[in-house]
Formats: sequence, C-alpha cells, structure tokens
Amino acid sequence: MRNILLFGFILVVAGCAKNNYTKLATTYEKESLQDIPDYSNIHYWAAHPNKKNPSDSTPKSLVNDQNKQKDADVFFVYPTSYLDKKMPSGWNAQLNDTKLNINTDYASILYQASVFNEVGKIYAPRYRQANINAYYPLTATDTLNAKRAFELAYTDVKNAFEYYLTNLNQGRPIIIASHSQGSTHTIRLLKEYFDEKPLAKKLVAAYVIGMAIDPASFTNLKACDKPNQTGCICAWRTFEEGYVAPFVAKEKFQSIVTNPLSWSSEITNVSIDENEGSLLYNFNKIIPKMVGAINHNGVLWTPKPHFFGSFIIKTKNYHIADINFYYSSIRKNASLRLNNYKEENKQFSTH
Repeated sequence: MRNILLFGFILVVAGCAKNNYTKLATTYEKESLQDIPDYSNIHYWAAHPNKKNPSDSTPKSLVNDQNKQKDADVFFVYPTSYLDKKMPSGWNAQLNDTKLNINTDYASILYQASVFNEVGKIYAPRYRQANINAYYPLTATDTLNAKRAFELAYTDVKNAFEYYLTNLNQGRPIIIASHSQGSTHTIRLLKEYFDEKPLAKKLVAAYVIGMAIDPASFTNLKACDKPNQTGCICAWRTFEEGYVAPFVAKEKFQSIVTNPLSWSSEITNVSIDENEGSLLYNFNKIIPKMVGAINHNGVLWTPKPHFFGSFIIKTKNYHIADINFYYSSIRKNASLRLNNYKEENKQFSTH
C-alpha cells in the first residue's frame, strides 16, 4: 500500500478517470446504489459478464489472441481507491460515490482485472472498502476503527462471493484474483472457502498480489511451484532491486513470492529481456522488456523499469504496478493453468 500514487504514469491514469467523470457521471448516478450492497442487482458489480465494463477491454495488440470460450470464472477483488485521507465517508467508502466508482473502474478494473478476460467471465463486486488510513492507524482508537473497517469490507466481499457461488458459478472452474486491499480480503476468502474445503477442487489458481502471505496461513493451499500447476497460490510484491522496505524487514515470516516471468520456484532470476509486455498509461500499448523479476527473501526485485520517462520514478516500491509490469505474462499464465486444469479434470464442461 506504500507510495501508492508516486508513479507519474499512474497520475495520468487517475487523470483519465477524472476526465471521464463528466462524461460518465450521469450513467453511473442512475444506478442509485444504496449503503448495503445487494449482489442480485448488477449495479453492485464493478465487473460482471452481463454488464459492459472496462474489464472487457483488451489491448489492441492482444485482441487476436483472445479466447472466446471464457471457460472459467474470475472473481476479482480490486485494491484501495478510497484514498482521501480526510475520509469524507468515514472509515469505509460509500457504494454510491460516483467519482470513486469511476476511478475504480477506469483504473483497477481496466488495467488489472482485464488481464484475465481471455480465460474467464470476470466478476468484481463493489464493496465498502476501507480507507487507506486503515493501514496506518496512529492511535488505539484508530486501530479499533481500522479493524472494524476491514471487517465491514470483508463482509461485503464474502457476501458477494456467496451470492456468486449460489447463483452464478454453475459448476465452472474458478480463478481468484486480487491486488492490495483486495488481497487482504482474498487471503481470508481462500482460508474460509478453499483451504481444506471441497471448493478447492474448482480452484484453477489464486493470483493474490501485492500483500505479504504467510505460507503457514493455509493448511492445504500451497504456493505455485510450476507454470501449469493448479489449485495453488501465486503472489508477489515488487520493489527495485536491492531495496528492502522497512515494513518488509520487520515481517516475522518469509512471504510467498512467485516469479511472474518464469512461474517456477526453480527459476528465480529472469532478465528484462524475457518480459514480453508491460502495460502503462496507454492501455493499447504493450511495452516489452520493461522490467525483470528476481525472487528475494519474500519479495520480488526488478532492476529499475526501462521505458521512456522512467527517470521520473523516485520510489523504490513498485506496488502500484505489481500487475501492470507483468501484464502479458500473467495473461498467458492464466490461460496455461486453465488449459491444464481442463486436462486434469476430464469431466469438465462449460455452462
């Protein structure tokens, strides 16, 4: 969650969302969302296969590779977009905050959730996310409020997932995907619904990105060791090579870390030359050879990103681009794992 707005290109993305507000506000405001989500109402989903949304978009250079069958479901939990530290809505975001919804949809839903649209129908619930301040409580009262905020946010995610399972899944294999605060909630979701549970048989893979994951958190769910392995967890947090963040140094465990270029626990250092494509502010431009990937003590390192204007990047924490840096690789890997899942489950059929 640290340094979340420090990339110049992310400011451009945010600017695009704000520019879209005037054009899109009327449409969004017609949704008239209430305080408590009703996931039978399609308006409470940022992404849903029966709702035209930014996750449907594909960079132009990748359109020809798109799989039209969409054999899996992707349950995606988006990161924090409630970043106003003055917390105008309190510790949790309001679902009818039109500007916030537009910023969510034209940032994380477009630039992150879309990476999975080749393999699955994407479901991304709107939820009463905790404010960014919840990660940095300053007082005992703040800590209590932060816990309550995360609990409320998780309750929404959990209710959305239960509605999805009961009414929408129809026996299809599942990919769980998330970033940042979304991963905070997804770790709990995996523990509650998949670890040591029958539903684990339907898990293609979980891409739980941007948060530390203690391997001891799970009994049966394990980190993915091979590119085509199924029923396992992929996770990473990206930093500049050589940098150890103070909060990482304080962690009492070594987090799961997957190399998003090799996808192998045996190949832990992949050069920038092997990265087929990253995605920055121009959604239709895939940029090859931008970053590498080096596993290091529970985090992912990369040499400083190589692209026009990269000299403006001062932060060594690349959290905001955990998915975007490895966009093409993630897209291919999800397809590989799904194909292997289908081979392993000959009884598999689409609905």
